[in-house]
Amino acid sequence: MLPDEIRQLLAEAGLGEPLRAQPLAGGVSSEIWRVDVPTGPVCVKRALARLRVEQVWEAPVERNAFEYEWFRAAAQAAPQAVPRMLARGHGAFAMEYLPPDGYPVWKAQLRDGHADPAFAAQVGERLAAIHAATEGRADIAARFDTGPLFHALRLEPYLVFTASRHPDLKERLLGLVERTAATRLCLVHGDVSPKNILAGPKGPVFLDAECAWYGDPAFDLAFCLNHLLLKCLWNAAAVAGYLQCFDGLSKAYLERNTSIETRAATLLPALLLARVDGKSPVEYLTEESQKRVVRNAAVALLHDPVHKLEHVKEAWQRSLT
Repeated sequence: MLPDEIRQLLAEAGLGEPLRAQPLAGGVSSEIWRVDVPTGPVCVKRALARLRVEQVWEAPVERNAFEYEWFRAAAQAAPQAVPRMLARGHGAFAMEYLPPDGYPVWKAQLRDGHADPAFAAQVGERLAAIHAATEGRADIAARFDTGPLFHALRLEPYLVFTASRHPDLKERLLGLVERTAATRLCLVHGDVSPKNILAGPKGPVFLDAECAWYGDPAFDLAFCLNHLLLKCLWNAAAVAGYLQCFDGLSKAYLERNTSIETRAATLLPALLLARVDGKSPVEYLTEESQKRVVRNAAVALLHDPVHKLEHVKEAWQRSLT
C-alpha cells in the first residue's frame, strides 16, 4: 500500500492522485515505487532508517534530501547522466520513471557476460565530469557537509567494520578511513556501483546517490572499479571483458584527472576485502573458495600497496590463476 507521505508529496507537487502504485525491487537502503499519475508514471524513493542487511546498520533518513540535491548538482555537469527530478518532501522525492526495457541495469548486463568497455569508458567520463564541475566549489561543499552521514553509510560499514575482523590490518584500514574523511575536493556520489547505473540510449545514468558527500573523488572511482574486479568471480567466462571494462573506465577517468590515482589504487584493495568481510558483502560470492581469492589478493595489496590502478588489476589477474 502506498504510504500516506508519498501521496501527500505527489499532491503538493501537483502531480495528481495516484492511479496505481507498484513497489520496485531496490537496494538495501530505501523503498522505491512506480506510481502512475494522470500524466504518466513517476518514480518515488523514500529512505529507510534501518537497512536491509544481516548486520545491524542504521542511517539517518535525511540522506534522502542530499541524494535529491546530488542529482540536481550532477545534472548541471552531465544532464544526460541523471534522471530528471520532479519534487521532494515528506522524507521522499519523485523523479522521472525510466522504463527498464530502455534502461537496463548495468549489473544485469555484466552478470550475463555483456561487458562493453566503451560503455565503461562513458561511465568514467561522466563521473569525471561531475567531479570536475564541482571541484573547489565552496557553495557545494557547504551544501554537502555530510561527513557523519558518509561515515555511517560507507566508512564504518566497509572499512571500520572490516578492520574489526582483520586485526593485523586494523592500522592500515583505519588509516584509509582517516585519509578519506580528511580529503574534501569535490562532490562524491558514494555508491557508484553497476547496480546503480542504467545503460540508457544516450549512455550511463546514475542512480542512488544516498551517500552524497563533498569529499574524495578517489572513493567513487575505486568503488566502481572494485565491482568490475569482483564480477570476474561471478562469471568466469567473461573475465577478459570485465578487465577490459576496468581499463576503459579507469583510463577514461584518468584522462581528466590523474591526481587521484594513488589514492584510488591504495583504497581499492580495502574495498575488495570489505565486500566479503564488511557489513554489506556482495550477494553473488557465496563459495568460501571465492571469498578466499578476494581475501588473499586484497590482503597482499594492503600489506604491499601499489600506486597504479593497472598494477592492482595485474595483481588481481594473478590471483585468479
